[in-house]
Amino acid sequence: MKNTLLIILTCTFYSMLSAQENYQKNWKSLATVNQVPEWFQDAKFGIYAHWGPASSVFSGIDPDKHYGGWHGMLMYKDGKKVPTDNGKPSNNYLHHKKKYGNPKKYGYKHIIEQFDPSGFDAKTWADLFKKSGAKFAGPVAMHHDNFAMWDSKATRWNSKNYGGIDPSADLKSAIEANGMRFMASFHHAFTWKFFAPAHAHGNINPKDYDLYTSPHALESNTPDDRFYQEWWAKLKEYIDVYQPDLIWFDWWLENMTEECRQEFLAYYYNKGLEWNKEVAVAYKESTFPITTAVKDYERGRPNQPKSPAWLTDTSPGAWFYRPNAKFKTANELVDILVDIVSKNGLMLLNVPPNPDGTIPQVMENLLLNIGNWLAINGDAIYSTRPWTIFGEGPTRLPEGGHKVEKHKIEYTNKDIRFTKKSDKEFYAIVLDVPEDQIIIKSLSTQIGVLNSKIEDITLLGSNEKIEWKRTEEGLIIKPPKSYPSKFAFSFKIVLEGYTENDIGGDVEAHKD
Repeated sequence: MKNTLLIILTCTFYSMLSAQENYQKNWKSLATVNQVPEWFQDAKFGIYAHWGPASSVFSGIDPDKHYGGWHGMLMYKDGKKVPTDNGKPSNNYLHHKKKYGNPKKYGYKHIIEQFDPSGFDAKTWADLFKKSGAKFAGPVAMHHDNFAMWDSKATRWNSKNYGGIDPSADLKSAIEANGMRFMASFHHAFTWKFFAPAHAHGNINPKDYDLYTSPHALESNTPDDRFYQEWWAKLKEYIDVYQPDLIWFDWWLENMTEECRQEFLAYYYNKGLEWNKEVAVAYKESTFPITTAVKDYERGRPNQPKSPAWLTDTSPGAWFYRPNAKFKTANELVDILVDIVSKNGLMLLNVPPNPDGTIPQVMENLLLNIGNWLAINGDAIYSTRPWTIFGEGPTRLPEGGHKVEKHKIEYTNKDIRFTKKSDKEFYAIVLDVPEDQIIIKSLSTQIGVLNSKIEDITLLGSNEKIEWKRTEEGLIIKPPKSYPSKFAFSFKIVLEGYTENDIGGDVEAHKD
């Protein structure tokens, strides 16, 4: 009771710093916010970057047996005081001991002290993100390791003190100069569990508890007062200084007090009012009620459309830098993006920079290929909403939710997804180049999805006249002589007097 009271008082103290509270610190009041701003729902595609001291851990070693972003936790699992599941030292522990020395002497702070961001250039990042077609972008401001990727006054463990840069300030300036919205992600709720093995392993200097948190047992799920105060101080500082349009939260925040979660939302949403702009918050698990923020699915998505709009965070490979990393192709990522958008979602794609802050060439090529596709097909993606049905074809997710990307999904030329711009125009996006004519079965005269006459069909990125006819079998489109992209492509379908409630249809044809 004492701890809870102090936490509430701490949160209340910070709330008094706000000049005016239009949203109160309760779920009823917070449910009145427009938690999905129009700019956010229109954007469809954003980018963030997992980069920091953890990026340098695994240069030159077998990445498949190690975990970069989790190194600060796993490096202390020695198989003795901090056993792994099988009672043996973790691969991270063995690697750390070989590369740096025993964690008792060379702890995670030793990695922070060696952070070298000499290759980072915010303009290069932002220009690339713009070319990729992203509409919002920003850094992982603080990962589980409690290291601030900004010039922080709330913690000495920051990129200005260790690296001499403020990537958040530089990226905000460069990203907004490119016409994109600025976002930041926060993962430091889990820091309480992340550094518990460090205390179990031993030899943490009390003066460094501001990094490692106060000593606590491995199984402890109840942060102390200091943790709450420091967690909130960093978050509030970032809001006040960098004024992000979107704040994205990783997991474990749902284990913290309801009072501080309400405090954050009220403070941030009221700041949005003060800044005269609509801001958004993305969350995992059960951190917030769905009426107050945007639901996020890590490496996953629903298997049916969901409302309100939601978000997928995913990565083409590992979250942090790995040598010789394997990445998804642009074709795969575009298919995932299209499937997400057809179901009322957005994609937040991770970019894992090199340890020095440069973008790997393979990642640059990947982003440029996505950007080239969006330059042609963007009308079928940006500012769209779900159509009457989200799609058709043989390839479906076996289940919806988090981490469904563990299932290998390969979309075919029989897989089609729909989006719409208005009641008069919608898009059919075919997810691979067909070998023969295209048949959209959902637009059959017999199925009853469409009861309006099709006025025109065009192929985005092409000036070629499209030949088509609508029959009981479906909407049959004659293949054009060439396609504007090597993978998915989009047909714009314009209707005459179309309304979403129409059913039935007549046979019609359109030929040269």
